[in-house]
Amino acid sequence: MYVKCKSLEEAWRVFNRMPTHNVVSWNAMILGHVKCGYGWKALELFQQMQQEGVEPNTLTFVGVLNACASLAALEEGRHLHQQIMQSGCESDILVGNSLVDMYAKCGSIEDAWRVFNRMSSRNVVAWNAMILGFLKSGQGQKSLELFQQMEQKGVEPDPVTFVGVLNACASVSALEEGRRIHQQIIQSGLESAVFVGSSLLDMYAKCGSIEDAQKVFNKMPMHDVVTWTAMLKGYAMHGLGKEALRHFEQMSQAGVEMDQVTFISLLSACTHAGLVDEGLCYFESMGSVYGVPATVEHYACIVDLLGRAGHLQEAEDFISTMSCEPAASVWVALLGACRIHHNMEMGERIAKQLVELDPGNPGPTWIGVNNEIHTFVVDDQGHPQMVEIHAELKRLSGQMKDAGYVPDTKLVLHDVEEEEKLFRSCHHSEKLAIAYGLISTPPYTPLRIFKNLRICGDCHTFTKFIAKVVKREIIVRDANCFHHFQDGHCSCRDYW
Repeated sequence: MYVKCKSLEEAWRVFNRMPTHNVVSWNAMILGHVKCGYGWKALELFQQMQQEGVEPNTLTFVGVLNACASLAALEEGRHLHQQIMQSGCESDILVGNSLVDMYAKCGSIEDAWRVFNRMSSRNVVAWNAMILGFLKSGQGQKSLELFQQMEQKGVEPDPVTFVGVLNACASVSALEEGRRIHQQIIQSGLESAVFVGSSLLDMYAKCGSIEDAQKVFNKMPMHDVVTWTAMLKGYAMHGLGKEALRHFEQMSQAGVEMDQVTFISLLSACTHAGLVDEGLCYFESMGSVYGVPATVEHYACIVDLLGRAGHLQEAEDFISTMSCEPAASVWVALLGACRIHHNMEMGERIAKQLVELDPGNPGPTWIGVNNEIHTFVVDDQGHPQMVEIHAELKRLSGQMKDAGYVPDTKLVLHDVEEEEKLFRSCHHSEKLAIAYGLISTPPYTPLRIFKNLRICGDCHTFTKFIAKVVKREIIVRDANCFHHFQDGHCSCRDYW
């Protein structure tokens, strides 16, 4: 009773007065410390229990595995797994579920998969642990494939399943799969659950459909800070600054208690919309009005806000006033502003702060076609339809030139010939993805492209021209925001 009420001091008092301790009392203390966030103490109690000669049972193993999972203590978890095998408890479904969960949360997805495949029967908890494990390891597509296998096995998904697969859809921008799952959620009667609704609108926003995200938000019977913030973040990602500010004011009027994530989304919205005065005002009000302390992420947002607007010296001076050590993200924001505004002197100085960053990561770009993810990198030659993709780019180049497009090769390496610069600029990953989308989808249908890094200036101009030439809407999500290209214009108004 005391541990379930999170009163560990009282629980210890009772435990220490007991003349003897059996496995039930030890389990209560172990599970209580795990529940209260004291994983290492739970492991110590497990050792003491064995030293007193008390044999652990399946519930003990579940509790200690949960402790290992909470601590990401992989080696301790592996030692415990050996003990579980020796005890003959590995076949117990509760222990098996906890083993899969422990390995997945400790980052060893291969071990989790091995345990999962050895289980003689799997309930929804085991499937959830594996789906979330793949998602945590950056394999969102694998999570979705596993969900489909789960459906084929006749296992009924629960709210945790739906939240996991919606997050997987968001991670790989699988909009159509997300819509299919949404229909299942409606049929299951879970659409009104706040945490499911939050995941739904987050999925739609990250997959490029802010309209669907708004519909989900408006249909929800109640909202918490997570839901309000998810919608705010969606507006920010899509460059809808005024809508984001209006949403924040509604949130404030509703009496919602803001958190740090709320203000990161709000400041990001101000940044992408060029709302400098508003962003600075909100930053100042964080602590004084809302009682939310600023973190390095908030400072990075302000540096980005000032830098994009051309206030480079003010941004650099702002860094010197930070109450915490500037992280790489702060210097990256200022370096990006130096590039936008062609301030080479400051850029070289800032670059020295970033010597430990890896500048060689090309960053993949991907596009979803017929529920399949196709990935491209710069100068990609690995796609099976690369010949057709190059032919489409060549075909379009004439139309683009006639429409006024001139490739910008300033950002290509300086130590190559101009002809090579033109070739390299034509083979950026997003251009390859767009060409593949054009040859693989019906005319006039929208294309959705997703990129892990910031879209370069030439690719941005290229996409504006190509959207006009082929009369399509092209939606590109880069590391900063969504770009909706249509009829020669971009929703970011060339400010990103």
